[in-house]
Amino acid sequence: MRRDSDTGAPAGDKGAFLSRRILFQRAGLLIAAAFPPLPGVAELFASAAAEDISPVMATLSAYMSAAHDRALPGEVVEKAKQHILDTLAAMISGSDLAPGRAVLKFAREYGGKEVATVVASNILCGPIEAALINGMLAHSDETDDSHAPSQSHPGCAVVPAALAAGERFGIGGTQFLRAVTLGYDVGPRVTMTLGAEPYENSSHRSTHSIATTFGAAAAAGCAASLNTQQMRWVLNYAAEQSSGLASWNLDPDHIEKAFDFAGGSARNGVTAAMVVHSGWTGLGDVFSGPNNFFLAFAPQADPMGLVDKLGERYEVARTDIKKWSAGMPIQAPLDGVEILQKQHHFEADQVKQVNVRLAPHEGDIVDNREIPDICLQHIIAIMLIDKTISFRSAHDKARMQDPEVLRQRAKVHFV
Repeated sequence: MRRDSDTGAPAGDKGAFLSRRILFQRAGLLIAAAFPPLPGVAELFASAAAEDISPVMATLSAYMSAAHDRALPGEVVEKAKQHILDTLAAMISGSDLAPGRAVLKFAREYGGKEVATVVASNILCGPIEAALINGMLAHSDETDDSHAPSQSHPGCAVVPAALAAGERFGIGGTQFLRAVTLGYDVGPRVTMTLGAEPYENSSHRSTHSIATTFGAAAAAGCAASLNTQQMRWVLNYAAEQSSGLASWNLDPDHIEKAFDFAGGSARNGVTAAMVVHSGWTGLGDVFSGPNNFFLAFAPQADPMGLVDKLGERYEVARTDIKKWSAGMPIQAPLDGVEILQKQHHFEADQVKQVNVRLAPHEGDIVDNREIPDICLQHIIAIMLIDKTISFRSAHDKARMQDPEVLRQRAKVHFV
């Protein structure tokens, strides 16, 4: 295939308004500009054109199907390892919290075929169930990672999905790392394309659930070594299961939130990969044509966002590992208090007032919440008194009634 990085759609053209014939003629050149040559690319696009597949879907599905054999840059491998360890730690610590205890009780009562490991237990169950349970463990609280550009927490669903599918298909460590990295690349790009935070705020849908469903599906599909056609079907079944409401913010116990962010999404992704591996088929392209994913979720979105810098920009490298065991909007305020304490060495009683400025949609998540680790005022009060935040202090609900903590908490104002 001839490589010509100067060839592409005319300026101002949008893929949605071009004829399919023109799109298919350009598809090969677009892919050649974005990625190293893949085996059988000419045949791939001839087949895609015959099936009426958009260039976006052809690009994405080809990239996904080749991921299990594609070497990753060294710094990306190291970053993926860090996020896998971080997520496993979140599962282990989460097993001792209320959402973790609830899902482990479910695991013991539900049973299932003994194929996949439930972390922090001696339980074995089916891969779909293991993905659900480990996902819930990973987001039992706020210790898992966070990807700000997509408004999602990828690790808590992607890693459990890759683990469960990896055990089912007996993959090695290298393929597991590549599956996890692919999940981070695919899932966040979906909600970035939809519009991320503004999309969640205007649609009242959960970007945290949508991104992680697609990410888990990609990771599980890679673990299953699915081919290009099968990856299209995996994306179809991920789209069919895309759900979740922004009402997760009202959950007082973090159990439904854990299901929305992680457990349900990991289960959805592994389900998509497993049913396709077993022989299920589906639409050729859920991202184009009548009643497609974007028409249903965000008609104004440009599907090209799904493949923007794919293979060049790795989203795991843009995902944050939390320093503090608290909700993501509280991370920067805690950093600020820590810096001030080191610079001025003051005691809590010397502080007259603390004003914390956050964007309204972030502040609403953590403003005077009933859960300690996502309550801005409580966590700042603990930081003033203890001069640090530990896992134990962030989860000590009884301390929310401590008179000294309440006295310091009264000084903290969300602006």
